[in-house]
Amino acid sequence: MRPLVAIVGRPNVGKSMLFNKLCGQRLSIVEDTPGVTRDRLYAECEWLGRKFDLVDTGGIEPSADSQILAFMREQAEIAIQNATVIIFLCDIKSGLTASDQQVANLLLRSGKPVVLAVNKMDQVGQTNPDIYEFYNLGLGDPVPVSAVHGHGTGELLDACLEQFPPEDREEEPDDVIKVAVIGKPNVGKSSLINRILGEQRVIVSDMAGTTRDAVDSFFENERGKYLFIDTAGMRKKSKVDDRIEKFSVLRAIMAIERCDVCLILIDANEGVTEQDTKVAGLAHEAGKACVIVVNKWDAVEKDSKTMDHMRQDVRRDLSYMAYAPVVFISALTGQRVERLFDLIHYVNNQASMRVATGMLNSVLADATARVQPPTDKGRRLKIYYITQVGVKPPHFVIFCNDAKLFHFSYQRYLENQIRSTFGLEGTPVRLTIRQKGDKEG
Repeated sequence: MRPLVAIVGRPNVGKSMLFNKLCGQRLSIVEDTPGVTRDRLYAECEWLGRKFDLVDTGGIEPSADSQILAFMREQAEIAIQNATVIIFLCDIKSGLTASDQQVANLLLRSGKPVVLAVNKMDQVGQTNPDIYEFYNLGLGDPVPVSAVHGHGTGELLDACLEQFPPEDREEEPDDVIKVAVIGKPNVGKSSLINRILGEQRVIVSDMAGTTRDAVDSFFENERGKYLFIDTAGMRKKSKVDDRIEKFSVLRAIMAIERCDVCLILIDANEGVTEQDTKVAGLAHEAGKACVIVVNKWDAVEKDSKTMDHMRQDVRRDLSYMAYAPVVFISALTGQRVERLFDLIHYVNNQASMRVATGMLNSVLADATARVQPPTDKGRRLKIYYITQVGVKPPHFVIFCNDAKLFHFSYQRYLENQIRSTFGLEGTPVRLTIRQKGDKEG
């Protein structure tokens, strides 16, 4: 297991900015509105050859009144329990506050190694004497840092590294399947991940748009290892007026790029909405293996034909994803949630499938004999051969005499022939048409 470093502190002391500086990617939403980071956010980092996980937490507000602030505090406490080392971040501009003292007491009680960092020390050279008051917290020497400029981050990471346990020489396994859970707001993405993990890992609230960031959760069972990425719900463009919300849509798109398999959640009560088709389209265009998950099935009044009707509706509205299996679950009751693991493995394996060139060409010969290639003004399309050039998704290149003659409908026909022979269920298929004489590449 990699060591886990958690950054904690009051809201708005610069935790997200420090998190971004340390991991070198713009992963956390940085905005000067308190409470923007609501969930724990993970990133993999490396310092002096040592890999570790960094987690950014929502600010701890010791006496939180609002529902969201109380959630954030709970999340931060879960991060503290799991951390190897805790970076406690304070702010030189607001000085030592009563809230800082309360958070420090919470950390001291946890018994975990704590590195005290004082942020917004933006001047180089002389030390601001106000830093000395932070010795009153009883957490040892404060490390001056500037999350904006990056000063002091090396010393901070050195201090964390000293607290790490001796390194195991085991390498990170490559057999982790990355699963992005996507869908419009409030379809139950966080509830599903919490049901799988069995802990309150992601904030679940019936306020739409509670999860603003893509949040990573590792999970392992007898079937394998998984990294679940819970994404912020994607809203219609017209509703994306606040800047934080825009970041979230971008984050969901980035989560789709990172993952191996997309679980596309649809609300059983609403059926497939226009927004669902857009969300699913992003996964389809990114070439990801997909499973369509109809959630809240427990809340639907059913007779013997309800599921068939719903499946037909989904197939009709997401007609471009005819390859994706459909499963009906309830994240609330756990109904059929276990089935998801079989489907995740199945579609991931299908997307990774390689087909021998000889077998592909015999399918091609059979298909062209059954349905003649199209002609145009006396010129007939001649197809020479097909070969697979990539996986995830399976990507085939077909060489022919004239690409202009290769109608879209005939491409669709050949794709269906390939699918009916080799399966390739749950994954898009890419077909590239090349004219003889075109450069390969």
